[in-house]
Amino acid sequence: MDELKRTPLHDLHLSLGAKMVPFAGYEMPVQYKLGVMKEHLHCRAAAGFFDVSHMGQVILRGDDPEGVALALETLVPVAVAGLGEGRQRYGLFTNEDGGIEDDLMIANCGDHLFLVVNAACKEADVARLRAGLEPAGVSVDYIEDRALFALQGPAAEQVLAALNPAVAGMRFMDVATVELAGSECWVSRSGYTGEDGYEISVPEASAVALAEALLAHEAVEPIGLGARDSLRLEAGLCLYGHDLDPTTTPVAGGLLWAIQKVRRADGARAGGFPGAGKILAEIATGAPSVRVGLKPEGRAPMREGVELFETETGGDAVGRITSGGFGPTVGGPVAMGYVPAQAATPGSRLYGEVRGKRLPVDVIALPFVKQSYKR
Repeated sequence: MDELKRTPLHDLHLSLGAKMVPFAGYEMPVQYKLGVMKEHLHCRAAAGFFDVSHMGQVILRGDDPEGVALALETLVPVAVAGLGEGRQRYGLFTNEDGGIEDDLMIANCGDHLFLVVNAACKEADVARLRAGLEPAGVSVDYIEDRALFALQGPAAEQVLAALNPAVAGMRFMDVATVELAGSECWVSRSGYTGEDGYEISVPEASAVALAEALLAHEAVEPIGLGARDSLRLEAGLCLYGHDLDPTTTPVAGGLLWAIQKVRRADGARAGGFPGAGKILAEIATGAPSVRVGLKPEGRAPMREGVELFETETGGDAVGRITSGGFGPTVGGPVAMGYVPAQAATPGSRLYGEVRGKRLPVDVIALPFVKQSYKR
């Protein structure tokens, strides 16, 4: 633990009774006094506060904002040019084989783009951005003096609006600069739980004060990595390094919705990103295996790495679970994984091998819990 980095809220986490664990090079809270199950259910019912300061924050700037957007499009298959000011979009870094190197959020803040990338990938992502964009005259500024929070759940708007009523007018994927507890914060109406909520970038010097102001609200409880994982799994959302990796294409990952028509074949800005040939071909013909929701029969969860078979006995594995656990809102085990395209229809039955025994698991439509974003 001594070699791990710490977020600005480290001492606050300890004071709240957090159990700390290593995660992506940081010492992070996996749960608090409530425990994972109650934290999960509280976030679904009221509001949960998450410290996600381990994530990477990056600003892209250049003389011409549209030129910056077009330059970024050489690294991602999503449409950045044309993204409205004050709006945010989910994006993907791809490689020459069409695989996903990371997923990220891209916000148009007018004179610059603001990116949030995954903690475990941020150094590689910044290097990728600098190599790809600096020759085009785009500056890549890795932000190290700000914390990042998420406030998620049906009470999130009420809680944050008590600090600044302006946030109530934001819709899903809106971004704005807002004063909260006396500090200039970069706020997006987004998150990774399937619930309505916000992500908040705050100056490091003001991080504890803002966190305490949010936690002081009776509707808010601190939520650790354990419940963060079960919440995003129920919402059918991918975890990079598990459900997505450099060998997984966006089509296989079920992320076709993230590639706008303008970047697809016959679009005005078709291709031009790493792996375009393979990705555009898969958009046309489909991927051989695809990510699906999976519902194990009974009460026992099937975890990451469980192999999937088409038959109860014999035969080779045809797929694998990439995320799995108990879904507190669902009241039973839930999982996601990759199966052959012909077995991806909801209702298809497969068998997961757990401790040498094959148990039934059914393909089910995602998400497991309906997403409740404010559109």
